[in-house]
Amino acid sequence: MNRPNVVYSEEILREGFGIADRQIPLADRIELLEALSDTGLRRITVGAFVSPRYVPQMEHFEELLRGFRPRPGVEYLTFTHNRRAQLKALEFSPPLTVEEDVCTLFQDICDVHQRRNMNRSIEQGMQGWGEAIADAQARGIRRARAAIASAWGSNFLGPFSREYRMWSLQQQIEALQAAGMEVFEIGLHDSQSFCLPHEMEQDIAEIRRRWPSVRHFHLHMHDARGMAIPSIYAALRHMDANDTVLIEGTLGGVGGGQYCGNGMASGMAPTEDLLHMLEGMGIPTGVDMGRLIDCVWMLERMLGHATFGHVSKAGPRPQTPDAFYDPNLPAVESLQAARHFRLGPQAYRDEGYSPWKQPITGPWFTGPDHAKA
Repeated sequence: MNRPNVVYSEEILREGFGIADRQIPLADRIELLEALSDTGLRRITVGAFVSPRYVPQMEHFEELLRGFRPRPGVEYLTFTHNRRAQLKALEFSPPLTVEEDVCTLFQDICDVHQRRNMNRSIEQGMQGWGEAIADAQARGIRRARAAIASAWGSNFLGPFSREYRMWSLQQQIEALQAAGMEVFEIGLHDSQSFCLPHEMEQDIAEIRRRWPSVRHFHLHMHDARGMAIPSIYAALRHMDANDTVLIEGTLGGVGGGQYCGNGMASGMAPTEDLLHMLEGMGIPTGVDMGRLIDCVWMLERMLGHATFGHVSKAGPRPQTPDAFYDPNLPAVESLQAARHFRLGPQAYRDEGYSPWKQPITGPWFTGPDHAKA
């Protein structure tokens, strides 16, 4: 099968709780983290070492690290946006996994969002590249990543051209290569939900043309306009078995950016929807979808409102006879009743009605090849 190797990273504890109600108890966060750890997910970002002044939701992050029970085989990660955060992560390893040290350059190419989010201009950010490269060289690092945020456009400045995206990546790549670094990964982050699938297709093709030796990609797609999963699908369709792509999403699609203007409406690719698609494409995830959906429902109870995904509401596509719906299922109208795929008849006990005078019985005509489709 000519599919890329997909590495999935669950970001709800950082991306989601980084914007959710700060009053959610620490014990609830730990309960959710441990439940996620039992779903088969192999990579979970659990938070970030950031100042509570800017992200008050991370105020008790170190207590979370001390309080949860790590599961064997699960990598627990933190967002290391600078050297100080990386050193702090080392203090908590284990349970944190500190990944292979590489030199990472990262640039938000929307100057307005860069100033709102990082309190500095694009030019000031670029001036810091030399220090980052020199520090990496001093530690013997020879591999590097280049990445851009707000890649496709900005709520403040409008859409960005492909030429501008590629130019922004080229500035980083040239600086890294001039220092003798091998750039093995390119990251595309849709911080302001501007990407469309055809743009993703064209960008992957152009990256391949310009930097054919790069076979690792990193996609971080926000979903304010519903295009995160279609754009990820477009990227996957233009990769093959020689490629590896790190995809980040969040349970229930909960997440967002405080400084892009959309807040929690930014969302992200919902984990359950994305993994359901990957499995359907023949890309194994190793995740128990039932347990994952239970985690979505747990999250909804914590938040006090529905999340943004779909599979947690309608269930995965039934694939085997034991999962097929009962032909005499009563009329299903509410979201609660629709949970019968997981809860059985108790989901519709108080609201289902059956207008049929006789039970619906088979056999049913389905055509000779329906099971092969």
